[in-house]
Amino acid sequence: MTINRRDLALSTLAASTLAASALAFAAPALAASADEEAVAKKVEAFRLAQIAADPKALGALCADEVSYSHSSGKVEDKATFVANATDGKSKFLSIEYKDPTIKVVGPAAIVRFHWIAEQEMAADGKKVPTNLHILMNWQKQGDDWKLLSRSATKL
Repeated sequence: MTINRRDLALSTLAASTLAASALAFAAPALAASADEEAVAKKVEAFRLAQIAADPKALGALCADEVSYSHSSGKVEDKATFVANATDGKSKFLSIEYKDPTIKVVGPAAIVRFHWIAEQEMAADGKKVPTNLHILMNWQKQGDDWKLLSRSATKL
């Protein structure tokens, strides 16, 4: 059997097309790493803890060294953040984390999303909407992911 360059080129093209197709089907299964999925679960747990104003849950999700920055420029440590987030002066009616992205880099995870929320003030019942861009940094501590820093920018 004689193989010429044309036959060889066609068989190479067919093999590479087949390989590319196989990778395309496998890519969605490999899209999110186990760490990215673990961070996504922590981010959602954090959102739910904010809505519930749950001090125990918020405290458990934050690193002891957390730096929590608000869109006003106010920066809080862990104790201050948890106390202020659960003091009852306002309650979240809704919080949505839209279009989240998670990028794990070694023991760190960079999380970004568009925050859309509405709070009700306890003093006068006034409803206050917020529209922010959020940057969170999570750190893997042992087998667990903890919020290390958070920054907000008004949109």
